[in-house]
Amino acid sequence: MEQFLAFPLSTIPYVVVTLLIAFTVHEFAHAYVAYKFGDPTAKNQGRLTLSPLSHLDPFGTLLIIIAGFGWARPVPVNRFYFKNPRLAGILVSIAGPISNLILAFLGMVIWYLCIRFGVDTGTSEWLYEFFNLFIVINVVLFLFNLLPFPPLDGYRILEDLMPNDIRAKMTQYESWGILMFLIIAITPLSDYVIAPIYNIGVEFFIRIFDSLLHPIIQLTIGGLL
Repeated sequence: MEQFLAFPLSTIPYVVVTLLIAFTVHEFAHAYVAYKFGDPTAKNQGRLTLSPLSHLDPFGTLLIIIAGFGWARPVPVNRFYFKNPRLAGILVSIAGPISNLILAFLGMVIWYLCIRFGVDTGTSEWLYEFFNLFIVINVVLFLFNLLPFPPLDGYRILEDLMPNDIRAKMTQYESWGILMFLIIAITPLSDYVIAPIYNIGVEFFIRIFDSLLHPIIQLTIGGLL
């Protein structure tokens, strides 16, 4: 069975907990920023909440465990309510990925604090494994959602940055963009297009987090990651 999963079987509970938190906070961030810019659509549909049941897509969550990529239920946004649709649209779109990057950083902070205050990392291997997955998955979700393919947040940001004539053309070919993304994501092409972004990106952000938290490391007897 393990050969059909994107993660080792022993880590599935950690992955599930991480996704519950990551997807929920991601979609809540979209809903919250949209509401702050005057759009009550998500709030009226019960999406301005930190309850996972309001945000998770069962199939999208299962697909991450099996295939390594998936999705939550998209938060509905009505741009009609925005006074400045382009600016508000960009901020609403980027709020989700940024929330995952913040979660990754907070995960690293908590892990450093665990070490600082005496958690025995040698006997708490499960704790290390959880925080390692929590940090990596959230950074990957940050990077994944910024890819410029529909229906990801990166595409919506790119769309709002484009002039109206180009934006109209992008809308016409959006279905082809979705198809192109799926082909790249589920074929060996992902090893050459998406995987390098993840590998470089995850290492880059962990290095940044590590440099920001370096003073804490100096007070511990060990390092992290």
